[in-house]
Amino acid sequence: MEKRYLSGIQPSGDLHLGNYFGAIRQHIAAQENAFYFIANYHALTTVNDARLLREQTLQAAATYLALGLDPDRATLFLQSDVPEVTELTWLLATTTSKGLLDRAVSYKDKVAKGITPGVGLYLYPVLMAADILIYESDVVPVGSDQVQHVEMCRDMAASFNACYGEVFKLPAYEIGTPVPVPGTDGQKMSKSYGNTIPLFASRAELRQRVLGIVTDSLPLTAPKDPDRCTVFRLYRLVASEEQAAEMAEKYRAGGYGYGSAKAALLERIEETFDGPRKRYAALLARPEEVKKALRSGAARARRVAREVLERAREACGL
Repeated sequence: MEKRYLSGIQPSGDLHLGNYFGAIRQHIAAQENAFYFIANYHALTTVNDARLLREQTLQAAATYLALGLDPDRATLFLQSDVPEVTELTWLLATTTSKGLLDRAVSYKDKVAKGITPGVGLYLYPVLMAADILIYESDVVPVGSDQVQHVEMCRDMAASFNACYGEVFKLPAYEIGTPVPVPGTDGQKMSKSYGNTIPLFASRAELRQRVLGIVTDSLPLTAPKDPDRCTVFRLYRLVASEEQAAEMAEKYRAGGYGYGSAKAALLERIEETFDGPRKRYAALLARPEEVKKALRSGAARARRVAREVLERAREACGL
């Protein structure tokens, strides 16, 4: 039987190169029998503007469709259109230890950054586990920094199974991009760091973001190590092997400036995403087409979710 892939993406702002190369590209490549959801329940821990959340939710779905996801092959839906997931979250919470949640790295990181922790943020891993388990997922593609999320899900499923019998299958994870995509400041590209390059930015904004990539102060004439340069590391993602090798050779030879490298990067980004950008704009102009795909996906997702939730309820005595 074909493995079922499951992943969710938060509608918390413009999706960027890090989202694409870290997750979306792998999602599109493995879309047969896959379940992909827009995590608007999760987004409530950071987005408290109803209009903005609806807008960003539509944009996230349109992004997937513009980049090649076929709603007839993959199941694309809104997390909130499958209410069964919230009931399963509670059932899992009753057998999940507080100590496990205390160890969540993502929670500790957000608190360290000064975010006031709410109960929703603390219980975030339980909802995430419910998302994974309720669709009988076999594989969850994640970045190297998200492995703990799947490991915690496995722990929660194992605790529930130990209490009530073999209700849930334990999912595996698959690492998409071993090295995080760098942002304009060299750190991991993330909306929370404000260092992203949006997939469908206007030409003017894209140019501004690319030209703003932080580089060292080596003079134009000096040889440079391409692997230590954020511009080259991004260029390698959007260029062919031959193009990347040619630029690396120019770096090492000297006489090649960062301005030239940024211009080449800008050109490759524009060429790579020009077609999807046009499709994205067309989809936003026809929002009902996007919503129809989401409703169809939700109907398929709920059929699976109901069966799994009923199994869990019966095991608990409900």
